[in-house]
Amino acid sequence: MTADDLLAPLDLAFWNLESAEHPMHLGALGVFTAQSPTAGAHAADLLAARAAAVPGLRMRIRDVWRPFDRSEPFDLRRSLAFGGATREADPDFDPLHHVTLHAPAADFQAEAGRLMERPLERGRPPWEAHVLPDEDGAGFAVLFKFHHALADGLRALTLAAAVLDPMDLPAPRPRPAEPPPRGRLGDVRRLPDLLRGAVSDVGRALDIGASVAVHTLGMRPTPALTAAPTGTRRTAGVVIDLDDVHRIRKVAGGTVNDVLIAVVAGALRSWLDERGDGSEGVVPRALIPVSKRRPRTAHPQGNRLSGYLMRLPVDDPDPLRRLDTVRAAMDRNKDAGPGRGAGAVALLADHVPALGHRLGGPLVGQAARLWFDILVTSVPLPSFGLKLGGNPVTEVFPYAPLARGQALAVAVSTYRGKIHYGLVADAEAVPDLDRFARALTAEVETLITACGS
Repeated sequence: MTADDLLAPLDLAFWNLESAEHPMHLGALGVFTAQSPTAGAHAADLLAARAAAVPGLRMRIRDVWRPFDRSEPFDLRRSLAFGGATREADPDFDPLHHVTLHAPAADFQAEAGRLMERPLERGRPPWEAHVLPDEDGAGFAVLFKFHHALADGLRALTLAAAVLDPMDLPAPRPRPAEPPPRGRLGDVRRLPDLLRGAVSDVGRALDIGASVAVHTLGMRPTPALTAAPTGTRRTAGVVIDLDDVHRIRKVAGGTVNDVLIAVVAGALRSWLDERGDGSEGVVPRALIPVSKRRPRTAHPQGNRLSGYLMRLPVDDPDPLRRLDTVRAAMDRNKDAGPGRGAGAVALLADHVPALGHRLGGPLVGQAARLWFDILVTSVPLPSFGLKLGGNPVTEVFPYAPLARGQALAVAVSTYRGKIHYGLVADAEAVPDLDRFARALTAEVETLITACGS
């Protein structure tokens, strides 16, 4: 075992945050147009055959509970690994255990919700692919599930792309070669630099920690977005035209992402009012994850995430004012940068020893509802067409994990001129998720009208 085998701190945090009621896998539902009635069955065969040749899909996660061999060169990272976990190839890997062909489905989203609530097997490589033919044979869907400890959004895209039809993805940058180990003395000589870096890291961690404490002081979760853990899941998908978003952006200002977040705020307002909860005084706190990984460096393993926090102006009745508020909040976050502020709390994972993640994971999971009300994340997709067995993808709905105590998570992807919102909710807390999905579509029209377009 080497230091490179160890899970990165944030991966280890995701591994230990998981519970039966709150599985920590992300997902994506791809909808394909079928070229033949047997296209779904052929797709399942292709996925299993190709998965066998993808090293990243053979990796399982194994807990570390033994001391390291004292004869090995001293390594500071390995010395703190007790209670952690490693990523290693599964010698008994069987792709047929991970790829499932289901009976024809009448509703892809209903099936996806049922499958998303099932945790991945922790003793095997933590991923699954579920092929769902439709009832008339005109299409099929594939639900990919990847544990967040195995992959973040970019890494999951790379793994999924490896089992789809070949496409011209940008080549990842080569990882810098690490110097060969020089034994115990070499590491000791590096201690002054390591200590200086540690002091700087501690100061940064204290700064983030203080910001988290300030922002969570007196935090009152939004009741409609809070749920007791039931382990149930419901999913929904919404497709809007990217050109409509650009029309809004060109008139009202801001970025595409600003508009998409403002659409969520407006939809929450309509949804809360329609279901009788009311939007007056409601300003839920949204976590906006920020990837610190560039697309060309998606190959190295380990999550690279920070985040922004912002209040969604759900209580504001004016759609353009809501967009202005979102834009101003995002500008402030960008000026501060993803490495500062309460939204960067994920970076604190680097400062916690492995055993601390194992012991503190359940407590951190329970505290998520005090930190933010709703997750709104963007998942990157390639701009060119995806295919499986020659069958083209027409829609892609990303799904984010649902944190403990929270009822709704929103993920967004752009694919071939369309915006795809993927919604995941606690099925018992949000039985009317389809109503929220309709509110997203209506809010786009509201903004277009307000812009005079």
